[in-house]
Amino acid sequence: MDCWKNGDYLLKEDVTISPYDHGYLYGLGFFETFRTYNGKLFLWDQHWERLERALSTFRIRMPYTKEEIREVVTELTKQHEGKDGYFRFNVSAGVHDIGLQPTSYENPTVLMMRKELPPVVRGKEKTACWIRVARNTPEGTGRLKSHHYANNVLARFELPSLAEMEGLMCTAEGVVAEGITSNVFWVKGGELFTPSLDTGILDGITRQWVIDYAEAHDLHVRIGRFLQKEVEEADEVFVTNAVQEIVPIRAVEDHHFPGNDGEMYRTLHAAYVSEIESEDAKANDEAI
Repeated sequence: MDCWKNGDYLLKEDVTISPYDHGYLYGLGFFETFRTYNGKLFLWDQHWERLERALSTFRIRMPYTKEEIREVVTELTKQHEGKDGYFRFNVSAGVHDIGLQPTSYENPTVLMMRKELPPVVRGKEKTACWIRVARNTPEGTGRLKSHHYANNVLARFELPSLAEMEGLMCTAEGVVAEGITSNVFWVKGGELFTPSLDTGILDGITRQWVIDYAEAHDLHVRIGRFLQKEVEEADEVFVTNAVQEIVPIRAVEDHHFPGNDGEMYRTLHAAYVSEIESEDAKANDEAI
């Protein structure tokens, strides 16, 4: 089975969504993407909490617990011979009449979809370019991981391949924002830089892990509003997301960087992998 929908395990060709679902009619849905490591979820609490915040803001009731959804991931993994997978956990508002729902959404459509992980080697470098499409403003006071994804799709059209490249987006004012599917970091003079949430970027789970780790280990982090040239003049550049982890950038257009030889990248990536392995070992000990 490839998918779980409101309690049922299904093949992807058997999954249906009503055209009256407000996730379809009005884009009112939210999702999390992540992968498993030896069948285990990493930073699951953070993914769940971010989704809960979005659902609460738009008055969508979550009918399942965090542990119930974790078990869905475990079962889908078992059904695929224990192989790790790429997961999208999706909650849309559910079926209602045409017209805006005035109060709350009590019966959402809840989906967990699984696909094979792409064969990506850790530490594989990417190149990047500046995207012409400006990053749009968030849905509300902050960016949510929502069905409102047209801005990212327009940006994706500018690249030949997301497997080999990342597109870096700026706001309409020319302030560096984020990648099409990632958050962006760079290093200059031993300091770590990343755009602030008030640029309208997503509060990425891996982004926050990097910030927390850096601050806990006395690595100075500057979070703010920056221009393109500050990225281009950096000593290192890398991007983050939950599936690809921490990805070194070897060039932003004509500006070249050390990629996976970057000192800060190597430090952070080694720590990230170490924590994944530590969590895996802890989970195995608790299961014994």
